[in-house]
Amino acid sequence: MSSKYDVLVIGGGNAALCAAISARRGGASVLVLEGAPKFYRGGNTRHTRNMRCAHDAATEILTGPYTEDEFWEDLLRVTGGQTDEVLARHMIRESKDILNWIVEQGVRWQPSLGGTLSLGRTNSFFLGGGRAMLNALYLTAEKLGVDVEYDAEVTDLVIEDGMFLAARLKRPIKGETEIRATSLIAAAGGFEANIEWLKQYWGDAADNFLIRGTPYNRGSILKMLLDKGVQEVGDPTQCHAVAIDARAPKFDGGIITRHDSVVFGIVVNKHAQRFYDEGEDIWPKRYAIWGRLVAAQPDQIAYIIFDSTVVTSFMPTLFPPIAGQTVAELAGKLELDPAALDKTITEFNAAVRPGTFDHTILDDCVTEGITPQKTHWARKIETPPYLAYPVRPGITFTYLGTRVTKEARMLMAEGKPSANMFAAGEIMAGNVLGKGYAAGMGMTIGSVFGRIAGREAARHAKN
Repeated sequence: MSSKYDVLVIGGGNAALCAAISARRGGASVLVLEGAPKFYRGGNTRHTRNMRCAHDAATEILTGPYTEDEFWEDLLRVTGGQTDEVLARHMIRESKDILNWIVEQGVRWQPSLGGTLSLGRTNSFFLGGGRAMLNALYLTAEKLGVDVEYDAEVTDLVIEDGMFLAARLKRPIKGETEIRATSLIAAAGGFEANIEWLKQYWGDAADNFLIRGTPYNRGSILKMLLDKGVQEVGDPTQCHAVAIDARAPKFDGGIITRHDSVVFGIVVNKHAQRFYDEGEDIWPKRYAIWGRLVAAQPDQIAYIIFDSTVVTSFMPTLFPPIAGQTVAELAGKLELDPAALDKTITEFNAAVRPGTFDHTILDDCVTEGITPQKTHWARKIETPPYLAYPVRPGITFTYLGTRVTKEARMLMAEGKPSANMFAAGEIMAGNVLGKGYAAGMGMTIGSVFGRIAGREAARHAKN
């Protein structure tokens, strides 16, 4: 390992690897610093399955077109307009090239998986999942001559007047060293695994959060950059947060702990009260709001309640549902008030109106006369056994990040672009995602801005 490179990439997931490959193909010498051990390399990318890209026609693995305008409208809807339109439209436009470019880097696609996410037209699925995708990118990077250092904890960044000079790192065996580089690309993720940092915004509730992905995304690089004059973007309380099984581990539970069953039943809190419309929108555009919704409930716990008629309608998860032959028996197992749960289900059933059920569209199965209303996919819960999943907020990644330009160049606090610092992936996702989420978008942000950051960082270094 040299102590001087054209491009230094901090991070080891999809965004980092796309950046490293892009920079190396641009003629630069590249070093990737991954803070995790080799087995755990890749950050949250290890747990991903797919990517959302615009495309003009059906392909072997996509069932139809997904235009730039439709992608933009979906993004606008899920973020409530809280997005940088220039950057977002630029990302969407560039995503059309990514579908082929990523294959050129060794990644393979497969037809979409079954289940409730209904993404066959909009999202491309990685053959073998996120870990296989990562392995392909690492193999390509190493073949191209990219150096990779694992267990490489960056302890300080030397930045003067918006110019990156060096990174100081600590390694378990090789000790401390300083790496100088002409360009820096930060692709080290958000701060979701830093519970103390989360508690600054969420208070003690954050102790009940589960972290779906890597325990290594503690936000240390993000904090260094913000402390050294990089302009921040995003609300620190906004994040990609889904409802995951309350029985999941504190870290790294991954996608097999997520529940896609919300639209098929009702969700109640510890007082057995419903608190949000379970049928608000198609699931890929709403699944990532449920973590924040549960976070706002007492003790950050909720329960998805359904009956035996829908058990084959969604992807099974790692943990089996809790079952009861009666509502009272189920309530007892969940430690809920049996009378309160029975009242909630009875009132819900009485409010359900006849309709034609179809979970792939916004159907006409609704409730009337109760609050909150269930605006689609409302069906009575009346066929035992009655079933439930306990859920807690599962934080995937945070939206506080570094503000960037279309060239993925970081902006300094006074509004001037940095001379040689770039960012890609979750560390700058808040530029595009002010709030909300649509399935596969995190990988799009990482791949698109990673590729751009690598290209621009190499161009700066070579000039």
